[in-house]
Amino acid sequence: MNPNWLLRMAKWARRPPSMLQLKIAAVAVAAVLTIVALDHFGLWPEWAQMERHPTRLPRLP
Repeated sequence: MNPNWLLRMAKWARRPPSMLQLKIAAVAVAAVLTIVALDHFGLWPEWAQMERHPTRLPRLP
């Protein structure tokens, strides 16, 4: 584990985030999970999906 993460966790343990920050983070996670679930079950609209390009470009002759 990176020592910077340990320092960040120690700082967070000494001074935890406010309740408002926790609520904002919870709403953001809930929104992402909702979008992922809608996409998984096929309920997300076609116009809102990204075009999937091939990962490898074809070679030119």
